[in-house]
Amino acid sequence: MEALYLDDSYMKECDAKVESVKNGKYVVLDRTVFYPKGGGQPNDTGKIIRKSDGEEFKVVFVGKFEGRISHEVDREGLKEGDEVKCFLDWERRYKLMRMHTAAHVLAGGILYKKYGAMITGNELDVDKTRFDFNLENFDRELMEKAVEEANKLLEKDAEVKTYYLPRSEAMKNPEMVKLAGALPPNIDPLRIVEIAGVDVQADGGTHVKNLKEVGKIEMIKLENKGKNNRRMYFKLL
Repeated sequence: MEALYLDDSYMKECDAKVESVKNGKYVVLDRTVFYPKGGGQPNDTGKIIRKSDGEEFKVVFVGKFEGRISHEVDREGLKEGDEVKCFLDWERRYKLMRMHTAAHVLAGGILYKKYGAMITGNELDVDKTRFDFNLENFDRELMEKAVEEANKLLEKDAEVKTYYLPRSEAMKNPEMVKLAGALPPNIDPLRIVEIAGVDVQADGGTHVKNLKEVGKIEMIKLENKGKNNRRMYFKLL
């Protein structure tokens, strides 16, 4: 299966062929623009239209199972061999792209680089994002300062690049992994997301091409989750 979003996050539609259908509603295609839920990023939604008769099937969930991307549609009807056209809910995807890039700037470019905080959990969403990170002191001023510093970076005309490196080479750089206790999936080569002069890490998600597309981060709330564990919620303006 060709995961088109890995090389072009801005691709909004594609032609594809149904490879298999399980239980009437779980569809595997030979290629897809739909991002499957994973890495803290929600799945894409949208629609699949069968070319032969124009029948439309809503994509309500996308996941990766046993290395295959499965599209859950809202009703039965698609069959193996069907030629289809896929359309993303682009507005939703683009919000998630902006959110994901903002998360890299705040977590990787500021909290990790300046304050040594490792991410212990994260959950992106369209309206807000949640971050858990290990920081010794629960310091609201420090968090507000981190957001302020991240917003200064987001004003820059900085390119966001994706490329691939052999796993052995990528793992020589300690900055590649900022998720505490985690390693990138056991794949080779690794997909790298680099924000020029700000952050670099192994990542399989979708991002904008330039920091100027992101907007501004606004902290919603902070929570103290126990020893060395802090939680932040933020949104984009």
